[in-house]
Amino acid sequence: MFDYDAPKQKTRTDWSGTVIGVMLLPVFSVFAYLGKAEMGFTATIVLGLSILAVKLRWRLRKHVWFWATIVVIGALHIPLLFIIRWPQTNVPTLAYSLPFGILDFVLITAALNLAEKLFSKSSFKDGDS
Repeated sequence: MFDYDAPKQKTRTDWSGTVIGVMLLPVFSVFAYLGKAEMGFTATIVLGLSILAVKLRWRLRKHVWFWATIVVIGALHIPLLFIIRWPQTNVPTLAYSLPFGILDFVLITAALNLAEKLFSKSSFKDGDS
């Protein structure tokens, strides 16, 4: 009646989303403790999507240029967090911080793609891809 093929091999559960969430909880907590919960929520969204972009390119972690790109992108984020003034309205924070997080995710992914094209040419010629 219920015919299905049982999985032949068990695969490990991917807990990376939970790990990312647990890592971001202290960030939001610090901002909430300082009385800037809106800024903390925005920082948490942007940082979470940045970590997701890095996770998607995790296979490149053995390259120095990958980590250099991540450090440069992270260094550019710190001033932006304190320069941008968020509106003091009744609009939910999610309405104006999520588009910034998505845009940031796209920009980080594009930067990692560009860095991979620029710096990995020698490894592709050798057939190490």
